Amino acid sequence: MPFVIALGVLGIELSPAHVLMTGPILTAAPALAALTMGPKGTLSAAAVALAVNVTSATYNHAWGTHLVFGNLVGLLVVSVASVMLSKTVRARRRSELDQVRRIAVAAQEVILRPVPARLGPVRAASLCLAAGTGAQVGGDLYEAVQTPYGVRLIVGDVRGKGLNAMRAVAVALGAFREAVHYEDDLVKVMDHCGAALLREADVPGAFGPEVALEGFTTALLAQIPDIPGEHVVELINRGHPPPLLLHHGTVQALTPSCPLPPFGLEDLYTGPPPKPKSYPFLPGDRLLLYTDGVIEARNHDNEFFALPEAVQALHMCTPKEFLEQLHQQLLHHTEGHLADDVAAILIDRPNDESDNPTHRHETS
Repeated sequence: MPFVIALGVLGIELSPAHVLMTGPILTAAPALAALTMGPKGTLSAAAVALAVNVTSATYNHAWGTHLVFGNLVGLLVVSVASVMLSKTVRARRRSELDQVRRIAVAAQEVILRPVPARLGPVRAASLCLAAGTGAQVGGDLYEAVQTPYGVRLIVGDVRGKGLNAMRAVAVALGAFREAVHYEDDLVKVMDHCGAALLREADVPGAFGPEVALEGFTTALLAQIPDIPGEHVVELINRGHPPPLLLHHGTVQALTPSCPLPPFGLEDLYTGPPPKPKSYPFLPGDRLLLYTDGVIEARNHDNEFFALPEAVQALHMCTPKEFLEQLHQQLLHHTEGHLADDVAAILIDRPNDESDNPTHRHETS
């Protein structure tokens, strides 16, 4: 709008209607810019208004008149006041946004707690990165729990952002954390999560109309049985990116042979009852579970982050250090501008079985 006003005034001044007094109208340009455009935009609007004033005075041979002098002084006063106002408004808005973001992050951290460094026969670490756009919380979820049936994990992604997504995250994690301790079958744990999300979706007003019509949640459930000599990992994939297994320096994507739809889209599946798929998970192996914010991260050339290559190039270290290196690679690839939230869990089975606390207790 400020630039439209400036162009309109310039058209009047260069036409036979230049006898009209357009100075007060032109002075409003930086004042309007201060409301929404910030200090730089306000300065730009003031510069354009000054250029129009100079062009008009030159074209109409009005230099030296009281009218031109008054227009310039008025524009200067309003421009200085507008720049100061825009700085104040921007600082206040930034402070309010930072406060809301801190509250949102604190609420998210209450639900998404870090995983323990040791879970039965495996070591573990988690990574959670906010995209940093606005103050909306994301829909990524993760959890790792040691249970009587082994170590059980979930990584998922709720469609959308904001309170609706966080509500679905809380529902899914609540159902998972409860069911993993009582259900011996991983499929039943998955069914508890899906049923909880369906119940919540049926509550009037629980979700917005967009989520009610198109909402879904992808998830990957994993189980590492805590049985001596049984070195496997069992997976159930509900439309989620496949985990990566690092074995002797080689990365393999554990893609399901029978894909299942995400939670909320069960009506699309007409196949046989789902069953967990077992994969070897030997001492020295590492398993990375992640959300699509990792593989969809792009650089300035619009190239996706090459996660398998990045994982293969990372040094062998503790899971926490491993994810810290992955974090740095992500930031380097995106130049510090993540477009989507990122969540990941890394687990590994140490080569030395004596590093297993359970094993140490048994041998003693």
